[in-house]
Amino acid sequence: MFLATKRVVQCNALCVRQLTRRYLSAEAVGNEAPRRGKIVFSGIQPTGVPHLGNYLGALSNWVKLQNEASAEDQLIFSIVGWHAITLPQKAKELSASRWDMLATLLAIGIDPKRSIVFHQDDNRCHTELAWIFNCITPVGKLRRMTTWKARLADSRNANSASEIDESMLNAGLLTYPVLQAADILAYRATHVPVGEDQVQHLELSRELAHLFNRTFVPGKKRFFPPPIADITPSKRVLSLRDPTSKMSKSSPDIQSRILLTDSPSQITSKLRLAVTDSTVGITYDPINRPGIANLLTILAACVGKTPSELAEEYANKSNAEFKSLVTDAVQDLFHGPRTEFERLRNERAYLKQVANDGAERAKAHSEETLRQVRQFVGLY
Repeated sequence: MFLATKRVVQCNALCVRQLTRRYLSAEAVGNEAPRRGKIVFSGIQPTGVPHLGNYLGALSNWVKLQNEASAEDQLIFSIVGWHAITLPQKAKELSASRWDMLATLLAIGIDPKRSIVFHQDDNRCHTELAWIFNCITPVGKLRRMTTWKARLADSRNANSASEIDESMLNAGLLTYPVLQAADILAYRATHVPVGEDQVQHLELSRELAHLFNRTFVPGKKRFFPPPIADITPSKRVLSLRDPTSKMSKSSPDIQSRILLTDSPSQITSKLRLAVTDSTVGITYDPINRPGIANLLTILAACVGKTPSELAEEYANKSNAEFKSLVTDAVQDLFHGPRTEFERLRNERAYLKQVANDGAERAKAHSEETLRQVRQFVGLY
């Protein structure tokens, strides 16, 4: 939903199934007239050039959603700078990353004429709505959420969230989930694309939608629709150097990840050094052979097959031969987007125009939402 951390709150399989059923259930619309199409919202933080895991896990799905959307559907993709500054950032690097991320989204195929693409920090409706939601959100609920611990653990490359304590916590990080809810509900979004392991992240957004409706909306009509998780097939790409953890931009080992901007020689080198094992042949066994399983997952995402199919197809290959096949596939996948990214990142005037146009379109949606919210709350 909001790409940032390598650690996602884990819940058991039963919990995921229950939440998925809950969020995908067809809720009665109640007093609200049915919408003609979906309103889809998702965001990504401008914290460096996306890596292969970002691309296969979410960004490529954004393009798929865009290309398969009906004419009535609205797609809104935001670069969420306010989320980024809940952790320390260097100003010049953050500024550059904002524009690099926009160039990335355009390079991979997001069409600014079909989708709304904008910088979150260009639309202050997000923070205004977040403040109103803060005023009805119990602090105890926020303290029980593990989002802030996961983000701190990721930023410090800690082994687990248990190594993090409240002395490291700031108010912005504690209320991060409230701003996330405001990002979604400012557009009264109906659907948020997430992987199964992220379904829980929508819970607060749904709870705040219900709470606001009950507290402020006359007749308890449904002004904010509780957003539905649009479950997407998520390719969980792991670190090339430690295939027990997700690929992450915060890892101190640059060989652990493949960036969109990596040259062909860099991609070749990183995959050649990817951790595997000494077992002969190629098999898909995530538990006992996580390194090979990770490479099978990457190749499967690149060529549109399953890891098991590929394991059978290349069963007799050596690890070196198999790494060469994966390298070729990743090179082909990133060649076009990398070339387009390098072109676009130098066209700052065009990027600013896209960002400005996107922000104006976003405001057209969110300002009407906030106008009505102020009426409900009494700020008029």
